[in-house]
Amino acid sequence: MLHYQNLIAWQKAHALTLDIYKLTASFPKEEQFDLISQMRRAAFSIPSNIAGGSGRSAKPDFRRFLIIATGAASALEYQLILSKDPGFISLKDFRFFSPRAIDVRKMICTYSKKL
Repeated sequence: MLHYQNLIAWQKAHALTLDIYKLTASFPKEEQFDLISQMRRAAFSIPSNIAGGSGRSAKPDFRRFLIIATGAASALEYQLILSKDPGFISLKDFRFFSPRAIDVRKMICTYSKKL
């Protein structure tokens, strides 16, 4: 297996996580323990699960971690919608971030099927 930092899916997920942290810094303070926390946890769960799964010796174990990462990417997709609808993020930001989350999710699914 590849080291997780060499996986393009992990690299993109890590970059997305860093950008989600920056994006949520401008959210209303009353969202600190709700939407901000949920988005950040979903975002960092993606590369964390890729990394955690890559450290497993068995492919089925790695695949299970990738499924969890896929779920986190899907959750982040919804959280971006939820951020857009009340105006916490602009339509421009939504159109920038949502496809990235979808792309990462698709990459993880593809990699998982190859294992």
